[in-house]
Amino acid sequence: MATTTSTSSNGSGAQPQRRVGLVYDERMCKHSTPRGEDHPENPNRIRAIWNKLLSAGIPHRCVVFDAKEVKDTYIAQVHTNNHINLIKTISSKKLAPQRNRVAAKYNSIYFNEGSSESAYLAAGAVLEAAEKVAKGELNSAFAIVRPPGHHAEENEPMGFCLYNNIAIATSFLLNQKELGIKKVLIVDWDVHHGNGTQKMFWKDSQVLFFSVHRHEFGSFYPAGDDGHYIMMGEGPGAGYNINVPWENGQCGDADYIAVWDYILLPVAREFNPDIILISAGFDAALGDPLGGCCITPRGYSIMLKKLMEFSKGKILMALEGGYNLKSLANSVLACVEVLLEDKPIAESIEVYPFESTWSVIKAVREELSAFWPVLAEKLPEKLTSRVMPPVQIYSSQSEDEYDDGPNTLSEDLQEDVTIPLSKLKVSDDAHDADQPAAAAASSPAWRSELSKIDVWYASFGSNMSESRFRCYIEGGQAEGMRRPCKGAADKSEPKEVLWKIVPHRLFFGRESTSTWGPGGVAFLHPASSDQEKTFMCLYRITYAIANISLLLFILEQFNDVLLQENLCTDTNSPFFDLSALDSIENEKNISLEALKDGWYHNVLYLGKEKDIPILTMTCTVADVEDFKSGKTSVCPPAKEYADTLVRGLVLGKQLSQDEAIAYIQEASTKPL
Repeated sequence: MATTTSTSSNGSGAQPQRRVGLVYDERMCKHSTPRGEDHPENPNRIRAIWNKLLSAGIPHRCVVFDAKEVKDTYIAQVHTNNHINLIKTISSKKLAPQRNRVAAKYNSIYFNEGSSESAYLAAGAVLEAAEKVAKGELNSAFAIVRPPGHHAEENEPMGFCLYNNIAIATSFLLNQKELGIKKVLIVDWDVHHGNGTQKMFWKDSQVLFFSVHRHEFGSFYPAGDDGHYIMMGEGPGAGYNINVPWENGQCGDADYIAVWDYILLPVAREFNPDIILISAGFDAALGDPLGGCCITPRGYSIMLKKLMEFSKGKILMALEGGYNLKSLANSVLACVEVLLEDKPIAESIEVYPFESTWSVIKAVREELSAFWPVLAEKLPEKLTSRVMPPVQIYSSQSEDEYDDGPNTLSEDLQEDVTIPLSKLKVSDDAHDADQPAAAAASSPAWRSELSKIDVWYASFGSNMSESRFRCYIEGGQAEGMRRPCKGAADKSEPKEVLWKIVPHRLFFGRESTSTWGPGGVAFLHPASSDQEKTFMCLYRITYAIANISLLLFILEQFNDVLLQENLCTDTNSPFFDLSALDSIENEKNISLEALKDGWYHNVLYLGKEKDIPILTMTCTVADVEDFKSGKTSVCPPAKEYADTLVRGLVLGKQLSQDEAIAYIQEASTKPL
């Protein structure tokens, strides 16, 4: 593609038009589903954007250039060699027979013969555009790339993302000292949390990472605690990681602009970045089938315009999500027009944020005020009392998994529905086009119950308190909890409760959770030791035999507890089935690959009681080694969490209150 340069004025004759770069390369369309299956992350996304820009005459006014493949040395700054080798070789003919099986190991990923080239071009395009902006060759740039990147972690592709394009470019800018870039602000406005980017700069004070996203107490993709506002960075990076987690869908222009005005902009002024990189996902746009939010093109224009007051307007935008082609294209056009400083933008908004938005803003400001004193001032009640009336919100964990909200969309967008990212996986059977998208979101077949037997679920942590455990079965939250539980599909009470002491080590680790706040939570060392003893509360819960393909057998309530312990929302299939139960008596523990990102993905067998198997869930031996080495933090429990354990032990008539407190104290201070 030829490079074109604009020398026209901005229409006023006062100053030359800003030099804005555009990267678009048709070769990135080679990445597609293996057999042409329908998928939201498809080549038409970037084609729709490019065609919209062409129809508006935008490319002729910009500096347009093709993508170049990124070098492995730059990728290696943020990704492991194993990850690089996977993405580099996955499109080879040699790996063609294994490609779908490899993809199935990861969360919401597909591969084909064009994936490797597309991933290298996408990362290279973002890096080169960022370099040109940093050097001053361009004032700003927009990289129209795919596959997206912000979910990709150090050693794992996920969420449609193969390489973390923004992270690679950020690392490059900071390492090329001659560029003079010492501080980078990354703004991630994709509707999903930028988990990969966050982890890559978790301890880095040179990078201020800001993500505003649907979170819904850890139930919205990518799920878990990572996107919670208490996750603020560590060590030198403490305070440089800012999450604004929406508690519901339907957030629109007013909600996002309030976050800009009362969190992002005040901190950005203090941070004073040398350049801004935007993970520009447009799946929070009106009508997006995955997002369920309502930002308009004008809303994106205002958000971007407010950021142009920093770093002399040096901004690089890289495409992330966005799956309604019309909203996507219109929103990108609006943003490029802002970069070109095409026309003035009226920043007034005629609607107010939701009450839940102000609640989140206040909580984020309070948590961050220790690091950013500019946020310490209390917002006036006159401001925060101006709210939108609540709308009917459907949780991302609702039975039908849809979230199309109130009927406020234009006719051409009303047919869209919100589909969880975790449902969108391409497998060997994915070419069956007769299965409508709605079928994937319907109630899972494994809920079709024929009969039930039982299993003992053994708890060593907060679930020793029966009121806390009932939250996992009935839903809701107990005293001291910061967020509610969804509950199980089968809400019948435990048939029996008893106590047992096991020869395993109890300890506490991790720094914070969204359920309990700062402080560690309980883990059980999977290896037994005659020198140790831990109190376990056993709940006799259902073990259901269900009929799906080939008469797969599953544990119903146990799987629901397992899902909630690991903050997972994908209930399409059970994670622990009868074959696992048959083998665990010999293997003693089974680490569940599908839940490997959860903290309690290792199911541990503790024998039998009344000829019924006793199972618990904890970390693996390898995880224990990470705790020992300091790679993962060992941390005493928060008071609310410890009080819940004490309450369980006392009400269970195992220990007196003083004995229970001493028991928890010893477990939290004794070296591993």
